[in-house]
Formats: sequence, structure tokens, C-alpha cells
Amino acid sequence: MKLRVLLRLVRIQRSLVRHGLTDFTAGTPLYRPLQLIRLLSPWTWLQSDSQGSRGARLRLALEELGPVFVKFGQAVSTRRDLLPPDIADELVKLQDAVPPFDGAVAQQLVVDALGKPLAEVFSQFDVTPLAAASIAQVHVATLLDGSDVVVKVLRPGMRKRIGQDLEVMYALAGLVDRWSTEGRRLRPLDVVREYERTILDELDLLREAANATQLKRNFEGSSLLHVPAVHWPLCRDNVMVMERIRGIQIGEVARLRELGTDMRKLSESGVAIFFTQVFRHNFFHADMHPGNIFVLADDPANPRYAAVDFGIIGTLDPRDRNYLAENFLAVFRRDYRKVATLHIESGWVPATARVDEMESAIRTICEPIFDKPLKDISFGVVLLRLFEALRRFDGRIQPQLILLQKTLFNIEGLGRQLYPDLDIWKTANPILVEWMREQRHPVAVAKRLWKQMPDVLGALEGLPTALRYAVESRSKPQFSPDARQQAIEPARARRDGAALVSASVTLLAGIIGIGLDLPLALGWILGAGGAVWLLREAFKPR
Repeated sequence: MKLRVLLRLVRIQRSLVRHGLTDFTAGTPLYRPLQLIRLLSPWTWLQSDSQGSRGARLRLALEELGPVFVKFGQAVSTRRDLLPPDIADELVKLQDAVPPFDGAVAQQLVVDALGKPLAEVFSQFDVTPLAAASIAQVHVATLLDGSDVVVKVLRPGMRKRIGQDLEVMYALAGLVDRWSTEGRRLRPLDVVREYERTILDELDLLREAANATQLKRNFEGSSLLHVPAVHWPLCRDNVMVMERIRGIQIGEVARLRELGTDMRKLSESGVAIFFTQVFRHNFFHADMHPGNIFVLADDPANPRYAAVDFGIIGTLDPRDRNYLAENFLAVFRRDYRKVATLHIESGWVPATARVDEMESAIRTICEPIFDKPLKDISFGVVLLRLFEALRRFDGRIQPQLILLQKTLFNIEGLGRQLYPDLDIWKTANPILVEWMREQRHPVAVAKRLWKQMPDVLGALEGLPTALRYAVESRSKPQFSPDARQQAIEPARARRDGAALVSASVTLLAGIIGIGLDLPLALGWILGAGGAVWLLREAFKPR
């Protein structure tokens, strides 16, 4: 282990001791190999009782340890069902109440980034930050044209500090992967690599501005979500300027109720936004803690969400997205055998697993959660039990789904606060059914095929050569006691090759006919006939 990693571990240990938190970690398996650091630390011997509640001490320690730890606290702060109330009340302060850095330093960073004095860009710039987070802080300002904006400024020294913590995470993940059979199943190195990609992307505010622009385009004209406009000429990699949102933070539930906000509609809209982003847009806000979500309650009967902080955006591979949707729908329909087979088909569980045993295990976990309101269901517990059940089938963590799982946890936490009786299954099911219906509609399939036409044409262009090689290979004499069979093989191979070419050309003609808006029946007839012909030739016994 590198010296600087050991030194960072020592600093982490010092912070835990300083805030009286060693009891939180001393019993964990990962911490046991590091006990020597604790025993050799003089500050451990001199430790005195720390002041403040355990929740406050934990929050202060996370703030002291830096952005990687603050983000961990933010993620778990939405899960009040999994945390003691005193700890949850303190961790929620990490969402937008992290100690700020000097506002004058922020102003100078903006001047350096834009290359001009503030007076040439802003008529007013508030030196006191509106909010401070682990990666950046936000200042209120007014442009020369009178537009109210917020200016997000990256904290100085962030890249170096995060790089050091990532090195520590890799070292710890390596220890787990090397020494723990159970831990290896969690694929710790893959998880850290996925987290590294995410947090390094978050350090580039130009990328965040692009994410905000795309998300705004996706919800153009929608009554579900408002995304602030980005002022692109004033954006740099460490500075971003965008429209100011004037709304109520989603965590101010009492205030929303005082205004008469329709909490049921608000909570259902949150679920709709999540599933729309994931499945329809394949582009979802993956940092949906309460500090980043506002409610525009000008019309309390029709509340609307507004989002900020677009540094973490998730996408899924099309295959994973389809399998995920089918899994959700299979669970909704209580088709547990389908869930089991989908896990095998997707590669999330090895093909050697017994489907009937998996089906029984999944049924045991999922069946009790149906027909219950959200307040009686913990998705965190359900997922943990599912993972525990799939462990016997060598199920593996999928790093590409971590952001999705984290976002789903956040949505559940918000749903509990807004409307505990929300039935997330009944809200999500129609959205998924409609999306799957659209995906399987013949016109949608034809459009996807048309987009892939260059690849199809390239494959067809190489088909004659491939078929010629196949025909020549099959025409070579074969050692067989049946000489007559050997004599007819070349002719049969030529006929098969010609049939394959003809079927491919027919299918291509049908696809082109559909794409060029020729009479609909002609294109579909040619396409369907060519597809059936091609499949028949491809699977015909030889």
C-alpha cells in the first residue's frame, strides 16, 4: 500500500477519534485489518468525550473528511426508515448546508474564469453564498439585462483532494477483493471505477451545463418538470451560470401542506418523472436528494417539480434498459419465473443457475410486498433480501445499475416524506406498459431498423463474399462412405447460398420501402416475407 494512502487512512482515523465515532466502525469486517493504526495512534489514548449528539458528530466528521464522504452522507440521508431519527436530522444538513468557502475567493475565481471584471457581466453579485455543497457553492447574481441568475463555482483544490480519496477507495477495494470471498462477489473494484467516473464528471461544470440543456430539451412542454435555462456564454469548466429557481425545497413538507399542495399528485409526479427519464429518455438525474429538488407551488392543485445540480446523470445500455423494464413488469405481474429467466438471459446470474429454485426464492421475497402502501414497504430491505437470495445462485452486483439503484432509493425517501400511502407499483406500471408497447410497435421497430440501415447495407455488401467462401467451403469433398452424397453437396450449397442472398435482398427491399414511405402494405409485405424466408433458410436442416 502506498505511503500517501496510509497517511490518508491515518487522517481518517484521527477524524473518527476526534469526533468520538470509532465505535461506529470498530466492529465492521473491513475495519479489522486497520486496527493496528488505531492501537498505534497516540490520539486514541488521549481521546476525551466529544461534545454534541452522535448525529452532529457524524455530520461534522463527514464534512471534515471531504466531498467523497459528504456525498455518502447525502445519499443515506434520504433513508429515514434505515436511520435513527437523530442521525437522519443531522445528515440532511449535508444536502445544502456544507460550510462555504470565502465568497471573495469565489468572486475571484469567476473573474479569472470569464477573463473580465464582474461589473462587465453582472449588475449585482452577492458575495454571501446562497447554498454550499461538497463540490461547489452557489451565489445569487443579476445580469446586466436584469435576469436573475445563480453562479455555481467549483471549490478550489477539489480535483486533488478527490483524487487522493479515490486512491484510498481503490486500496480498500483491492483489500476486499483479495482477502474476502464474500466481498469479491460485490465487485468492489468495479464499483469504485464506476464511482470514479461519476464523481470526476461532476467536477466539470461544462459537462453539467450540457446535462442541464439536454434534460430541459427532454421535458420541453412537459408539466412534470422545469429545468433552469443555462447561460452558455458565461460557463466554464469551473463556473456555470443559469436561471435562478424560486421554489420550495422538497424537504419543506410542512410548508407545502400549509399551501394546500396536492401531496398525492406531487408524489405520483415524482415517480412518473423517474420512470420517464430512465425508460423513455434514457437520461436521468441521478442526484435527487432533497437539496436538489424544488416545488413550484403557484398552483397548489397542480404542483410542478424543478431540479438543480445536474453533475450526475445516468444512462443505461439499451439491453440493460430493456431487461430492467421487463423485470419490473414481470414483478408487477407476479411472474417470478420470468424474473428468474431474465436474470439469466441478461448475464446477471450464471446460466448454470436453476430457474425453478430462483423462481421460488424471488416469490418468497416479492409476494409479501404487494397490495401495501409505500409506508409499509422498504425497497432497501427488499433489494437487500433479493441480493441475499440470489447470492446462492452466484448473482453479481451490476456496477452500471448503481446510479439507478441510488436514484430509486432517493425517490423512495422523497415519497415517504410527501405521501406515505403512495402505491409506487400502481403508479409506475402504466408508464412501463405504455413504453414497452411503443417499443414493440411495428412503426417503432421500422424506425430503429432504418437508423441502422448504414450498418445493414455494410453487412449486405460483404454478404456475397462471405457466401462465396461458405459455398466454396461446403463444396470441398467430404470424407464420407456415401459417394453420391458427396457429389450432390456442391450443388446443394450453391442453391442454399442463392436462397440466402434472395431472402436478404427481399428483406432489404421491404425495409427500404417502409423507410421511404412507399405504400405501407408493399413495404411490410416485402419485409415480412423476406424475414420469414431468411429465417427459414438460416435454420433449415443441412
